[in-house]
Amino acid sequence: MVQNKIDAEPKRRGRPRAYDPQAALLRAMDTFWRTGYAGTSLDEISAATGMNRPSLYAAFGDKRALYLEALAHYWQLAFADMRAAFAEDLPLDEALLRVYDGALSIYFSGDGRPRGCFVIGTAVTEAVEDAEIRSSLAAGFQTFDADFEQRFRAAIEQGELKGDADPAALAIIATATMHTIAIRARSGAPRADLRELARKAITVICG
Repeated sequence: MVQNKIDAEPKRRGRPRAYDPQAALLRAMDTFWRTGYAGTSLDEISAATGMNRPSLYAAFGDKRALYLEALAHYWQLAFADMRAAFAEDLPLDEALLRVYDGALSIYFSGDGRPRGCFVIGTAVTEAVEDAEIRSSLAAGFQTFDADFEQRFRAAIEQGELKGDADPAALAIIATATMHTIAIRARSGAPRADLRELARKAITVICG
């Protein structure tokens, strides 16, 4: 975390700063997730994190910098979940379903309200005007594609997919399926229906 501004200030009397930067980042991310980047004010973030504006600026920078950090953190969580599913010694169809089940757990994690994917719900709308967010979006999708493609190449070598299968094309379909269930989750589609949608996509992918 960026704390040099506070560290450079002279010590003052009164209660010392007491907050958990990681917990504050997660609360800020949750706020962005609910109302979007443009719809979230610093006052709302301050209320959610329990940090006043000077503390927020000292710890994270401005609202955009905080959002970019939240976006990067979300990508890290999403990649870790996907790679954990692929690291297990599972048949391809089971591994893919494990990936989509993990995604659905995230999309339906919002206090009883399906909130979909943080990236789809917040970054997509900002990417048109913000080059850094657009770059993060593109890099994240490329990472998903690459991880899927790597698993599909292994599946071809192991005989789980036909030898003439196109792992790059299948990877794009697999990533697109994740986007689809994220959007449909936010639109109110039942979780069971989305899991069935994922199962059907897996059937197509596995041939």
